[in-house]
Amino acid sequence: MKKQTYDLEEKLLEYSVRIIKIVKQLSNTRTGNHIASQLLRSGTSPYPNHGEAQATESPRDFIHKLRIKLPT
Repeated sequence: MKKQTYDLEEKLLEYSVRIIKIVKQLSNTRTGNHIASQLLRSGTSPYPNHGEAQATESPRDFIHKLRIKLPT
């Protein structure tokens, strides 16, 4: 049996693309634009955040990068 690989970066990219497609379908009203803006920001941020965390140089730097992304 072939071993499946799980590529988180690829999954996050696919997720971001799906979010963008959903946002494009929302109505062009004040409410729709507000929801679209929030959904777009929150739904597409995991991909670059993951890339940033993967580019760290030490475990301490990794923790620092992840803490920056935590909501306060």
